[in-house]
Amino acid sequence: MASLNVGNLGEYLREQRRQAQLSLRQLADAAGVSNPYLSQIERGLRKPSADILQQLAKALRISAETLYVQAGILDERDRDEVETRAVILADPSINERQKQVLLQVYESFRKENALDAPAAPDAPDAPAAPDVPEGPADEMPSKTNRT
Repeated sequence: MASLNVGNLGEYLREQRRQAQLSLRQLADAAGVSNPYLSQIERGLRKPSADILQQLAKALRISAETLYVQAGILDERDRDEVETRAVILADPSINERQKQVLLQVYESFRKENALDAPAAPDAPDAPAAPDVPEGPADEMPSKTNRT
């Protein structure tokens, strides 16, 4: 009955728990869930709610969004953005204000590139035509002004 996403979530959680060097019991205590319930999540038998995922993420000190993607709550297309955001948020070498500023810059670049993407096929043709006449047109009035 468990979906593939739930199994992937369980494997991912287990790996994160091991990297954090936490036992199943320690993570369950830190996240405020029962040991058997966490075990079932790791084995892919249970699909936790977004609230439980958030508690687990906090206990593991990772991004909740990353767990949401693993659980299938967030769209797979957003995975790269989520992972980038998670890396920024997890970076211990920058403070919280710097993280927020970096995320704002990142988001503005994504929006800018998304706006440019549909216009990209037309862009090479459109600027080429105006660029050619602009040079001679600018020179001609200056020549007439000199005489």
